[in-house]
Amino acid sequence: MKKYIYIFILSLIGTVVNAQQDAMFTQYMYNTMSVNPAYAGSKNILTTTALHRSQWIGFEGSPQTQTITIDAPFYEENIGIGASIINDKIGPVNSSSINFDFSYRIRITKKSKLAFGLKGGVNLLNIKLSELWVHDKNENIFQQNIDTRIMPNFGFGLFYYTQKFYIGCSVPKLLKNKFSVKELASSMQNSKQTKHFFIISGATFQINDDIKIKPSTIIKITANAPIQMDISPVIMYKDYVWGGLMYRTGDALGLLFGLNITKQFASGYSFDWSLVNKTAIYNAGTHELMLQYYYLLKPKPKVMSPRHF
Repeated sequence: MKKYIYIFILSLIGTVVNAQQDAMFTQYMYNTMSVNPAYAGSKNILTTTALHRSQWIGFEGSPQTQTITIDAPFYEENIGIGASIINDKIGPVNSSSINFDFSYRIRITKKSKLAFGLKGGVNLLNIKLSELWVHDKNENIFQQNIDTRIMPNFGFGLFYYTQKFYIGCSVPKLLKNKFSVKELASSMQNSKQTKHFFIISGATFQINDDIKIKPSTIIKITANAPIQMDISPVIMYKDYVWGGLMYRTGDALGLLFGLNITKQFASGYSFDWSLVNKTAIYNAGTHELMLQYYYLLKPKPKVMSPRHF
């Protein structure tokens, strides 16, 4: 298992990285603002979401990700604001980001709106190579750490939605920040961030008074990496409990469950299992926990999107 960690570290610090770098989430439909700033304020209520993801349970140095987002309408329901904190750790590599989001919405029809969003913030990267166990204690490359690097970034997004449908596209990080690792090698080598493109969409179909079907998808596009798509059909019963499946192309199959504990609190859980990843035989799958809190800013807000979006 240590071999995979070494390969990851060397690919990060010894080459120009062109692959998917941003954290992924199985419950992406409840964490939209982390990738698309135009989503901020779209529910017309203050929403706080906390999510924890433990990937490849039992695999030493496996990815651990936490995110907290908060957003709300700001002025006459045309402006939305939000903020997010994401922490992503794999082995000795710890990447964090703090972002602020702004959206402006315009009405397209009586039942639909289009939002434009901007995201700005900083990314923090820290690599503690000295924490790794190595066979050759004299290997200099593993005896030094990369201290915290602060890298500013910004992005944009579009989000179109009605009461029963939404679609959005975004690039949350436009800058390809570079940092040198000359302190770890005799020759200058660089690693850089890669732009990620996201397309996210979902809909609600009312089957009867009690049952709704909510299919959703997210498409992730990154240079020099395979296009990846998550497809997640979910069934909701009486707007109270839901469950469904998730399929991630070329990667994993998962299960999702959720419960609206009260009118203001919701919870969710997902489990997914790698289908083709070679690390699957060394781990017990990936687990994700989600909590949401809603606060009504007005007695009777005009909520355009169902809150389970």
